[in-house]
Amino acid sequence: MKRIFVISFILYIAAAVPLLAQKKADTSKPNLILIMVDDMGFSDIGSYGSEIQTPNLDKLAAEGLRFREFYNNSICAPTRASLLTGQYQHRAGVGYFDVNLGLPAYQGYLNKESLTLAEVLKQNGYSTLMSGKWHVGKDSLGWPNQRGFDQFYGFVPGASNYFDIGEYGQAPPVTLIKNNTKENLKPGEYLTNKIVDNALAFLDEQNKTQKPFFLYLPFNAPHWPLQALPEDIAKYKGRYDIGWDSLRQQRLARQRELGILLPNQKVAQRDPEVPKWDNLTYDQKQLWKAKMEVYAAMIDRVDQNIGRVLAKLKELKKDENTLIVFISDNGAQGGYAGTNRKPQRNGGPIGSPGSYDYQEQSWAYVSNTPHRQYKNNMHEGGFSSPFIAWFPKRIKGGQIVKGTAHLIDIAPTFYEMAGATYPANYKGVKPHPLAGKSLVPVLTSQATEVNRGEPLFWERAGNRAVRKGDWKIVSTYPSYKWELYDLSKDRGETKDLAGERPDIVNELSADYFKWAERTGVVDYDKIKPNQPMQIPGQSTPGPVAAQSNH
Repeated sequence: MKRIFVISFILYIAAAVPLLAQKKADTSKPNLILIMVDDMGFSDIGSYGSEIQTPNLDKLAAEGLRFREFYNNSICAPTRASLLTGQYQHRAGVGYFDVNLGLPAYQGYLNKESLTLAEVLKQNGYSTLMSGKWHVGKDSLGWPNQRGFDQFYGFVPGASNYFDIGEYGQAPPVTLIKNNTKENLKPGEYLTNKIVDNALAFLDEQNKTQKPFFLYLPFNAPHWPLQALPEDIAKYKGRYDIGWDSLRQQRLARQRELGILLPNQKVAQRDPEVPKWDNLTYDQKQLWKAKMEVYAAMIDRVDQNIGRVLAKLKELKKDENTLIVFISDNGAQGGYAGTNRKPQRNGGPIGSPGSYDYQEQSWAYVSNTPHRQYKNNMHEGGFSSPFIAWFPKRIKGGQIVKGTAHLIDIAPTFYEMAGATYPANYKGVKPHPLAGKSLVPVLTSQATEVNRGEPLFWERAGNRAVRKGDWKIVSTYPSYKWELYDLSKDRGETKDLAGERPDIVNELSADYFKWAERTGVVDYDKIKPNQPMQIPGQSTPGPVAAQSNH
């Protein structure tokens, strides 16, 4: 009997060892955190030249890696489509926005052939968590829990108030979703805080498992409406009395000091639509500086909450084995409406519950320093984002590199870091091949920029661009004329070289039309909505009225 027991025990141990090894292997995989802010410009955090207090992001930058060149898709929903799937937006089904224009590339929600980060990582043993803004499909069949996320808290459409009914009683209820169940923000709660409250709760619950985790944390801030906590606004009282002309010069000087802006780079020329600060009246200055005080407060609160995430990682002893990536979904939003603009629907002072102001073009001109143009445009100010990557185990701190990366590169990067297999078949569907390249060689100091072997492409509402090496062509709807810039010297896009180098224009244009055909891009004039609405600051038709400015 004793001999039988010993043999049985040995067999049990033999069977258990592989399982224990598997658990150990799973927990040795890196945790992944993807943080995105909304409508924030290139220079709006300290490590990219800002005066806004962002010590936690600055810590990640100092201990990690920054890119000078990282591209998004210039507007909310298309950016999210590419980020979540590793596909160009049209290939993922969100070529225009989260509205259906009647073609597969423009259906307004993620198609099944474009697998989300959560779907792939979950299949590879990860817990998948999300807290924040979705905005890639309104139908509940395509909500986060139905697209691979184990846990979700946040909102589905393109924007949200930050407060429920407050002192002024004008803010409508803020409807949020937690794992497919609707709930409302309570009076006194602030959305940015609640997003991270839930993210931290998810991390605590996930810590009971033996799995690594992927956390997607897309903030609403600093997207309009400008609403912030009084204590955060108070920190910036008087900071913007100097106005946008002086502030832009301060940011340019800081960018040069940091090495974000190289000495040989030309900066964008002054936006002629932005009035000189010194020409404004006293009352006009009071209105304008209040906008930037609130905008800064919103970014400050995001950074405070990122600090809470870092503290939680340390508490859980997961800080050394976690990759964090931080980006913005597009450049700051333009939309100069004149210095006498009367805020619409405002139920209280700028920043309070019920106020509906936004940053507007004069301050967005500063936010996008040193670049040209704004959200929804394919010049550098429209789709250039700060990029910070932090991973103590694998990323050498304090680096600033060229990068030249795109949203489509995030998915292959995360999959390589996680040792994840991208499936050839997923629930009976053959997934699209990934469009981007892994950033791992750049993140681990094996390269200073992505070697992709092909150009990068953009199209949104008729606006188009191609980046090939240091050359970039861009056209702004309704014009179909290409401009050409040498970004190695002129990232401010101050000198159009199209007339001097028609050979380059023709080469990149031919590349564009081949890409457009294989990606499903359609001439915008053939599919644009019947009731287009202009995005402020743009002469091009933007999303329909219900979706404008998201």
